[in-house]
Amino acid sequence: MRALVQRVKQAKVTVDGDTVGEIGVGLLVFLGITLSDTIEDVDWLVEKVVHLRIFDDASGRLQHDVRDIGGKLLVVSQFTLYGEARRGRRPDFALAAPAMMAEPLYQRFISGCRRILPVETGIFGADMDVSLVNWGPVTIWVQSPKSGKTVE
Repeated sequence: MRALVQRVKQAKVTVDGDTVGEIGVGLLVFLGITLSDTIEDVDWLVEKVVHLRIFDDASGRLQHDVRDIGGKLLVVSQFTLYGEARRGRRPDFALAAPAMMAEPLYQRFISGCRRILPVETGIFGADMDVSLVNWGPVTIWVQSPKSGKTVE
């Protein structure tokens, strides 16, 4: 399971011109799910994302998490995080979980995060327009442990 986490001053998702999710200060989380992901991956990633200390303290050090600053999450499903582009010119998405498997894990991620702080979302599987003001910029790649690289 992969999450591309961006610290934002604001972010918004629209579908067919209608705003479906919008936050001020917080984290925009693009969430990708692969074939081997499990509930354990989801639960690990929830804990990692909501406790990720990427907000400045008074001295400018990254010491605070999104809860500390009263922020929110905007979670957007993005199967393209599992696009493989090492060969050829067209990405291969064979590692991305099919919607029937991915959506329940996506919903569990959202539910897990909502137990801790406010969460807005996009619409799973929809063609979405995402706009944001990346603050910093700060962008962090987080991947569940069994997938290889992790943020510790």
